[in-house]
Amino acid sequence: MEIKRVGIVGSGIMGSGVAEVASKAGFEVTLRSRSDEGAQSMVAGLGKSLAKQVEKGKLDDAERAAVQGRVRTVTDLGELADCDLVLESIVEDLPTKKELFGELDRICGDGAILATNTSTLSVKDIAGATGRPEKVCGVHFFNPATVLPLVELVRAEKTSDDTIAAARAFAESCGKTVVDVRDQAGFVVNALLFPYLNNAVKLLAGGVASRDDIDAAMKGGCNFPMGPLELLDLVGLDTSLAIIEALHAEFEDPNYEPAPMLRDLVKDEKLGRKSGAGFYDYVKK
Repeated sequence: MEIKRVGIVGSGIMGSGVAEVASKAGFEVTLRSRSDEGAQSMVAGLGKSLAKQVEKGKLDDAERAAVQGRVRTVTDLGELADCDLVLESIVEDLPTKKELFGELDRICGDGAILATNTSTLSVKDIAGATGRPEKVCGVHFFNPATVLPLVELVRAEKTSDDTIAAARAFAESCGKTVVDVRDQAGFVVNALLFPYLNNAVKLLAGGVASRDDIDAAMKGGCNFPMGPLELLDLVGLDTSLAIIEALHAEFEDPNYEPAPMLRDLVKDEKLGRKSGAGFYDYVKK
């Protein structure tokens, strides 16, 4: 099938980023936000991002207008009824995602592909909430979607070859490198990344080194662009905790037991950059 109209559920950083990437690739994008405020924030963010690209000479004014013109925001889920592919990018919580996919299954046309941007959860379980498991797959973009080139393409137990082919064509049209992964918690990237991040928190809590020295060690010793504690703040400590908990539940490996310090920070609503404080403090502009 050919994908022309893309629906996105979730107007946060990830949903907004995918909307921009898809629109720049020529797709008509309908982004659903739960509130008018969220929709307006997404539109403002898109305008700011495109304006910066014009300033840097990466886009001209006509291209900016065209990209913005291909994105519309809605609050009614029913507005996604005519989309060829709907990608959800909401909270990393299985019951919430299953409820959404049940609604999308009733709303969207029989031929529509329903995709999840989950980074950790079972695509099979999400697909089970629909009557079209062969049309459900994982299309996992990475944050920020406008910068990072990777998409993990996840085939669930009943996902059809046609669905995988169409989802791959969509992601590649967005300029992404696509890797095929098995439907297993964490897939490839997060299964490797988050135990490392979790252990960095344990080192900090144990007094092995300071926050700044842990980050400096991994940047200087491994040539990583960011230290683990900086990266946790960027991802969001609540999101990170949810991923680590899912890995621990899946594999029952003691190494995946979330660091108590991470739990405490989330409990105190210190979620990283998005809340203004995490392992580091951020001045909101």
